[in-house]
Amino acid sequence: MLGILISVFLVAFLILFSGQYLRPKFFKFLAIFPLLLFVYFCSFIFPVHWEKKILLLNKWIPNLGINLDFKVDGLSLLFALLITGIGTLIYFYASYYLKNYPNQSRFYCYLTMFLGAMLGLVLSDNLITIFIFWELTSISSFFLIGFNNEDEASRKSALTALGITGLGGFFLLSGFLLISNLTGTYSVDALLNSSEAIQSSPLYIGILVMIFAGAFTKSAQFPFHFWLPGAMQAPTPVSAYLHSATMVKAGIYILARFSPILSDGYIWNNTLMIVGGITMIYGAFHSIFRTDMKSILAYSTISALGIIVFLLGIGTDYAIYAAVTFILVHALYKATLFLVTGIVDHTVHTRDITKIQGLWKTMPLVAIASLIAALSSAGIPLTFGFISKDLVYESTLDVPQWGLWLTGLAFVTNVFLACSGFLAGIKPFVGKTLPNHSELKSSGIFLWLPVVILSSLTLLFGLLPSIADLGILKYSFEAVAQESTSLYLKIWHGFNEVLMVSALTILLGFILFLFNRFLRPSLQNVLKLESISPKAITESISEGFRKFAFIYTRLMHNGYLRNYIISIIVFITLLVGYRLLTTVSLEVNTSDLSEFRVYELTIFVIIVVAIFYTIRTRSRLAAISSIGIVGYGICLIFVFYGAPDLAMTQFTIDTLTVVLFVLVLFKLPSFMIMRNKKIRFRDAVISISFGLLIMIITLQSLIYPANKDISKFYADNAYVLAKGKNVVNVILVDFRGFDTMIETIVLSIAALGVFGLLKYRSINEEAD
Repeated sequence: MLGILISVFLVAFLILFSGQYLRPKFFKFLAIFPLLLFVYFCSFIFPVHWEKKILLLNKWIPNLGINLDFKVDGLSLLFALLITGIGTLIYFYASYYLKNYPNQSRFYCYLTMFLGAMLGLVLSDNLITIFIFWELTSISSFFLIGFNNEDEASRKSALTALGITGLGGFFLLSGFLLISNLTGTYSVDALLNSSEAIQSSPLYIGILVMIFAGAFTKSAQFPFHFWLPGAMQAPTPVSAYLHSATMVKAGIYILARFSPILSDGYIWNNTLMIVGGITMIYGAFHSIFRTDMKSILAYSTISALGIIVFLLGIGTDYAIYAAVTFILVHALYKATLFLVTGIVDHTVHTRDITKIQGLWKTMPLVAIASLIAALSSAGIPLTFGFISKDLVYESTLDVPQWGLWLTGLAFVTNVFLACSGFLAGIKPFVGKTLPNHSELKSSGIFLWLPVVILSSLTLLFGLLPSIADLGILKYSFEAVAQESTSLYLKIWHGFNEVLMVSALTILLGFILFLFNRFLRPSLQNVLKLESISPKAITESISEGFRKFAFIYTRLMHNGYLRNYIISIIVFITLLVGYRLLTTVSLEVNTSDLSEFRVYELTIFVIIVVAIFYTIRTRSRLAAISSIGIVGYGICLIFVFYGAPDLAMTQFTIDTLTVVLFVLVLFKLPSFMIMRNKKIRFRDAVISISFGLLIMIITLQSLIYPANKDISKFYADNAYVLAKGKNVVNVILVDFRGFDTMIETIVLSIAALGVFGLLKYRSINEEAD
């Protein structure tokens, strides 16, 4: 399994780096790669039937419990088959849809990276590796959503999606670390035996908050849903892939995977029911007012994700079975409708349903496939959606006390979703063909074949549900519920209340579709509420942070080096000074101080005079020379106290500094000399305070006995270990080799910068 994932990323980068040598016709053959992966994962179907789960263990950082372990069970296999199966059709579809796009190699690199990240996410059995692949999905989807990077709306949508899902990733990692700290393991499979310990811990609520935040942001749950409609700026193949079967289902996968670990029957379940219920009715309601096909599908996707979360919250056998079934149902019909939207847009260059009708004559196969997908989304009998919708109603009616209320909520949601499915899947194809559509050419096989395959599977599973049921769904249920079940999918449930509610759903959804044109003017009233929407609130908070950052930057990072130095010195002086005054009993021991000698006093006086001259002089050249005198005076002090190596280093640095200062100032223009008494007084106070602090620290160090263990170690081992008699040189070159190397690199970069300044010539100088 590890080799499979590595191969995916290798293929991604191979596509990127060899893209300039590949002709556009080559990209149609890339669909073979996800097809081979799909066949590979199909080979796990029978082993999963017999063994329930297959653990593949690979050590990575065993001392920390972080390993590249993978688990193949019903749930992970369901997602792996969706990722690779629908991915194959997306690659095939995109090879024609994007044939005139620039940078196709970059697109397929991002798409392949995303495929690998999703596979790693759903197959990993280690919390840390799950998080790593989780973040990879966010990063790769950022590049896919913003693929049309010259479009401002695409860039903004990509940044919004990355910001929301990235923030969720931070919370998810926090939740994982809390879990591992509590249980002592990163293995998800091992956590199944620790559910009671987690739920009885005081950290349980914190863990739930973190996991919910991560999952809700990725799966576009209210109030984090708004990034998903904006992500429709991506090319249609991206929208079809990310928002039907992969990225938005990542949060669903986390909730399903951790349900047997974190579900306590109250907090976990009620939270999922409330958030999922709000999301599904909110998204379904907004979908019926939209006229852009992608927008309709985006909001209906939000609603569908809310339904799955809602079902996981109910948590009964019927609900879990309905959830895993609806994951497959939604992936099939939503991918079909997205791809149909792309075909329509590619053909008539618009996605506005008020400007499209009668396309069935131009593209009959696409129209039939779209009709089947729309019927499945509405839950019409003999489609896979009908079976799923009946399971949803059975799940809600099975809940004691609140059954009727939950069924009513699901009923209203499904009515709206039926209408939105008809709007996106049927409206563009019915009616009289518009004059400007009469001469349109039918789409090529690369566009219509994927939608025909997906709609055929929707119809096949609707007529023969046991294929999907016994093939994967039953074992997906067992992976989530951690128990076997006698439930199975069936076409006919008999004449009962579920059938009545289902029939009424279809009828009202169709009526709402017929009279939808009367609702469209209400869109403006709906848009008036945007000012209090989660998106507007989030943007207001973001704008507030931006303004704060602007003010802070203008105040603290204003481009003046002297202000940065002042801030650093003041902070250190206050912090260290406070620590000294509050925790250290200040004492001064003058008995160990050596007496001043005449030549030392002379050098001291020269240094003081040079400092005062530097402060008072009006000449920059004189000031630099005075600073050089101060440096040379310090060199002599080093010599007096037996440190000639330091003296030579100081001498070299001071000489170089003076020369560089002179050369730089020679190139700089003249500036007005400003003498502000307040600023000079401030600088004097800061300088004296910092000098006094250093003096006090130095005097205090004299009264404490020196610990010479470190110096003794270096003295004893300098020659033995490094074969050097000069201890200082050995420390710099051997014991601190990397530090010295980095310092050398920094100095080299600084030298290059100085060299560039010396070579700089202004425009006027070049003209001369």
